[in-house]
Amino acid sequence: MCWSATADLVAGAGIAIVGVAAVGSAARRPGDVPLAALPLVLGAHQIVEAAVWHHGGGPGPATLLWAVIALPVLALWVPAAVLCAAPPTARRRLLVPLASGITTSAVLAHALATRTVTAEIRGHTVGYSLGLPAAGFVVLGYLLATVGSLLLSGDRGLVAFGVLVAVGAAVTFGLWRQEYVSTWCAWAALCSVVLLLRARRRRPAPAP
Repeated sequence: MCWSATADLVAGAGIAIVGVAAVGSAARRPGDVPLAALPLVLGAHQIVEAAVWHHGGGPGPATLLWAVIALPVLALWVPAAVLCAAPPTARRRLLVPLASGITTSAVLAHALATRTVTAEIRGHTVGYSLGLPAAGFVVLGYLLATVGSLLLSGDRGLVAFGVLVAVGAAVTFGLWRQEYVSTWCAWAALCSVVLLLRARRRRPAPAP
């Protein structure tokens, strides 16, 4: 995220609290729980990046954990969670982004297992480097899995979240070519508040 370790830590803690509230609201709809937990994952992710700041970047456990969450975990988590939460009429078309997520996650996991990921503090941003082969195709697969699954979900709240995430991807890439992964993850974490609103809207009414 931009600015500092403190900003990441405060934002991460706040978003994680949002995630806990979203999971609580979704508890009576099991299919919604994985998606409701996404703010919790993204909040924890920002807290991990605070540790990356604290250690001055470079390789190391915090940098590797950040990359594991940002890359293979989210590439698979998002389309799988959307598939669980989406209406039945949308599930067949969601198999495409899920397949993309499985493939992309496997490629990214292999890259992290065989290469060294490093972080570099660049002013008020953090840049990560992994040296992916065929990076353009991997990015397209990642976007199809994450943003694509949200836009194809057939759920108004998820489509809105997908639009916000897509706009964030375009803006952060335009502003920070080398640091856009970090800044985009931070943007997605902030936008995930939408998932709490969705969970509360879908919470079953109490029995009379």
